[in-house]
Amino acid sequence: MAKEIRKPDFVWLNGEFIPFDEARVHLLSPCARYGINVFEGLRAYWNDEVRQLYAFRLREHYVRLAESMKMMRLQIPQSIEDNIKILIETFQKNNLREDCHIRHVVYVDGFEGYYSTEPVGMLVCALPTGRFLNIEEGITATISSWRRIDDNSIPARIKAGSNYQNSRLATMWAKKDGYDQPIILNADGKVAEGPGSCFFMVRKGIVLTPPVTAGILESVTRDSLIQLISEELRLPMEVRDIDRTEVYVAEEAFLCGSGYEVTPINSVDRLPLGEGKPGPITRRIQKAYFDIARGRSPKYPEWRTAVY
Repeated sequence: MAKEIRKPDFVWLNGEFIPFDEARVHLLSPCARYGINVFEGLRAYWNDEVRQLYAFRLREHYVRLAESMKMMRLQIPQSIEDNIKILIETFQKNNLREDCHIRHVVYVDGFEGYYSTEPVGMLVCALPTGRFLNIEEGITATISSWRRIDDNSIPARIKAGSNYQNSRLATMWAKKDGYDQPIILNADGKVAEGPGSCFFMVRKGIVLTPPVTAGILESVTRDSLIQLISEELRLPMEVRDIDRTEVYVAEEAFLCGSGYEVTPINSVDRLPLGEGKPGPITRRIQKAYFDIARGRSPKYPEWRTAVY
């Protein structure tokens, strides 16, 4: 299960490294009052055999950050290459040599209203943290009564802090009812995603996942797994709408994301999937993902950025 987060020594904030406990924004800033920020959650994996820390798919994450900023009309002077350099320096400044979860946040500072687009601040923090959920034993899930936010209201495509109120509501209700995580449907009643994670399932030997038009975040991990499932594992794969009742009769299912990695789902609404434990296809996908991300496999070298 997830372990306690250990604070790093330094974070990068608005052009300089400062002690972790000094990283602050004012409570009356648009960021604090209204959640006016966009961010990226990234992972880096330590390979003890070669004594190297590998950051996973940095360029793709920072392209998505740029797209989120564009849709929220936020601007920073840093380029994608600048952001990669800043993150690498953040790892090195803290001498991090273990698995890490990274938060790269662009936010509106100052004291203007919710409509303001400046001044813009930026924070980069690499946290030496463990797993969010139990990816070895798997989790329980429920179909949430809360619907996923819509592209014409609060677009899920934008990775914004304010969007996570939707995930928060669904997760609180799921945990109150005794489940680990919710599965959230979109306005059309089709499966969208989990809270901060994308959804995959296996039915009749075919791996299925909802399309990006189903009200989901365009996940970098999801994109990686689609490639691995098709190209490396050679499994039949379909991207299509998924009905709620299809989930109940799936043989396997899992959530994925930078935070969630590949987390098996054992049951949904207390109906077991398959044998009620992580299935063989999910295990193969897990192994392929971690072998690539941790650098145990030489394949997809362009997905890994060596820190040291």
